Amino acid sequence: MYKWVYLDRISEYIGNKVTIKGWLFNRRSSGGINFLLLRDGTGIIQASITKDSVSKEIFNIASSLTIESSVIVSGEVKKEPRSMSGYEIIIENIEVIKLTEEYPITKKEHGIEFLMDLRHLWLRSPRQRAILKIRNTIIKSIRDFFDDEGFTLVDAPIFTPSACEGTTNLFEVSYFDDKAYLTQSGQLYMEAACMALGKVYCFGPTFRAEKSKTRRHLTEFWMIEPEIAYITLEESMELQEKMLSYVVEKVLEKHERLLKFLGRDINALRKIKAPFERLHYDKAVEILQKNGSDIKWGDDFGGNDETILTKLFEKPVFVHRYPAEAKAFYMKKDEESPKYALCSDLLAPEGYGEIIGGGQREDDYETLLNAIHKHGLPEEAFKWYLDLRKYGSVPHGGFGLGIERTVSWICGLSHVRETIPFPRMLKRLTP
Repeated sequence: MYKWVYLDRISEYIGNKVTIKGWLFNRRSSGGINFLLLRDGTGIIQASITKDSVSKEIFNIASSLTIESSVIVSGEVKKEPRSMSGYEIIIENIEVIKLTEEYPITKKEHGIEFLMDLRHLWLRSPRQRAILKIRNTIIKSIRDFFDDEGFTLVDAPIFTPSACEGTTNLFEVSYFDDKAYLTQSGQLYMEAACMALGKVYCFGPTFRAEKSKTRRHLTEFWMIEPEIAYITLEESMELQEKMLSYVVEKVLEKHERLLKFLGRDINALRKIKAPFERLHYDKAVEILQKNGSDIKWGDDFGGNDETILTKLFEKPVFVHRYPAEAKAFYMKKDEESPKYALCSDLLAPEGYGEIIGGGQREDDYETLLNAIHKHGLPEEAFKWYLDLRKYGSVPHGGFGLGIERTVSWICGLSHVRETIPFPRMLKRLTP
């Protein structure tokens, strides 16, 4: 008689009798009527029950429900313009699966540490569910973009024998009788894969043992890392702005209501369309110095520098050709001016800062070998990586996009801790 349906499809069942399996989000009463707000993970709906329409037992059950009690509710779907979803269920039966104790997260203000300690429950709040739904769409749209562009997904290992940029910010782990590191990037492996498949990308968790407490840093985060044979720095920047414009468009198409619920400025996101401004490092330093930064030529950008710079632009901005000495050993130098590396960072506007970093990779064997020695890295650990320069080496490059920073920017959040279900930070390993 009753059909089990999910709330994200409730509009298809007007006038039908349905069953909703979920949890009580809120309850209020008015005279002989109980109004229950039910959620099932896909949406929230109002369900009403009156004393005169059901047995006393069923009405008393509705009156005794506590917040987050798990219930199965059956009834008829009606249109109701005054409800938040536009629909209502007229309750005919309620089955209680589990009556909860007093729920610890209430409508009152809670401190962030309290909420982080209860992250496993905080995820149930409308704000956190909205963020996670948008995160899902961001990830899906990125993968759709690369799939449509002819890229092949290649999985990179989590355990690595060597560091991508040195071992100072890596988590070292015991690996049987040897030692290994939790990956900080899949880039080196994607360089190998792109020589086999032309255009590849990996998607997975990465780990940085940075003792940072800023709003932009996590010790575990997720990255999309494409790598392309024969690509130039300029072509890489074109691909990045095309990808990001596509992602923002898809999020706006699907989640404008959720973005508004989060308080996000929709008009700011509508401006995110390629092309993006390109600033040479020298020009960027000049702009920063004129706007109060004490940065000196040769310095990498700090969070404050990125904030200053990105508040001057309505769209993301590329900073390219950083000093080679400030970049990783694998970055290729600009042949026209070797003191610069063929690299770029894409900085999100409104003070959010870097969300993408990338560039061309050194493709000459001897030059790369010398760079490995100069950085004090073990040659043996990079033997396989050097092999790529011995057997059919070609110009190539790519980039890495941090999912959490991208979610933070698109959602307009003040800290990345809300962008991932269970954040790992300097002093946060639970829940």
